[in-house]
Amino acid sequence: MKNILEMFLMSNLKQLEEENLLTYLKVISSPQGPWVDIGDRRLLNLSSNNYLGFNTHPLMIKSAIEATEKLGVGSGAVRTIAGTLQLHMELEKELAHFKQVESTLVFQSGYATNLGIIQALLTENDVIVSDSLNHASIIDGARLSRAKILVYQHTDMENLEEKLVEARNLKPGKVLLVTDGVFSMDGDIAPLPEIVKLADSFEAILMVDDAHSSGVLGRNGRGSIDHFNLHGRVDIQVGTLSKALGTMGGYVASSGLLVNYLIQRGRPMLFSTSHPPGVVAATITAVKILKSPEGEHLINTLWENTTYYKGRLAIMGFNTGISQTPIIPIIIGEASLAREFSQKLFQEGVFAQSITFPTVPRGKARLRTIVTATHSRDDLDFALNKMETVGKKLGII
Repeated sequence: MKNILEMFLMSNLKQLEEENLLTYLKVISSPQGPWVDIGDRRLLNLSSNNYLGFNTHPLMIKSAIEATEKLGVGSGAVRTIAGTLQLHMELEKELAHFKQVESTLVFQSGYATNLGIIQALLTENDVIVSDSLNHASIIDGARLSRAKILVYQHTDMENLEEKLVEARNLKPGKVLLVTDGVFSMDGDIAPLPEIVKLADSFEAILMVDDAHSSGVLGRNGRGSIDHFNLHGRVDIQVGTLSKALGTMGGYVASSGLLVNYLIQRGRPMLFSTSHPPGVVAATITAVKILKSPEGEHLINTLWENTTYYKGRLAIMGFNTGISQTPIIPIIIGEASLAREFSQKLFQEGVFAQSITFPTVPRGKARLRTIVTATHSRDDLDFALNKMETVGKKLGII
């Protein structure tokens, strides 16, 4: 049996290597900031989701230390047994107020949040209508639910309507329409006003994953629903704590009724130990900072950096696709060329990871770059100059 397993693993790894799709981990030995240490190199970091630099914010670090000293390094149990601290309840209250909903529930990760919601709400008698570029956690949650899955072409509203008609003709118990708010590999924003209208017309439950919208779009980073002023029109919002908020975890923002149901049936929450006190306390502080003038200033700086960086890339001739946000892909096409571009930038002091199949479709390999509020103009110019030099050498521009 052991030999069968080894043969399977070696065969698959060899195939990935031959297709230039084998992933190697880059080990960082410094805080996750605008510059990072990898091995003996100091590199400009364009690969982090740390949009606002919150992971090293002094107030958040202080909150984490104080909570750890007071309550310990771990929570000790799952939420439904003995792992619900007063801090967890305070965080969920803060998030509900921030997202302008009745209630929220925190999960251990954004991935676990999508899995937990979809598998808890849907059965084989239901239908899920999903954007073709939705996050893997949505795709996996849909598969776990055993519901019928209909996929519409990315942000194509005519095709979405066709799929909703098809879903209705199947006479399901429920129809769940689910989309990312901001798409994680292309950086474009879902056309939520049109999606909301279609969801209403077909009486579909609407779920929006706001992972890359929270802390980026809307007033003080309230997300895509706030960005389009659609409060009360979206049934289920999902957010993460591990990107703009700088810590870890995910949450659902919705009605008290849904939250109570997920406490009973949300398997990732039911069977995973809850967040450590330090993480929870730091996240509470992050939400408070977001709502402050400092948070507003950081978000404005993030967008100023985004506009400058994206504009310079366009002038140089790089293909940034349909990005509308600080997620700015540099689309290369072939996986081998994308990897070479990333490797040569690394040698020049720029950390910009290549993204290949299966994270993106074959032939759509890219560098997926993200600017942050903590990058200076000099930082961005350094990266842009290196990209132009290497891009010309490789014939990308």
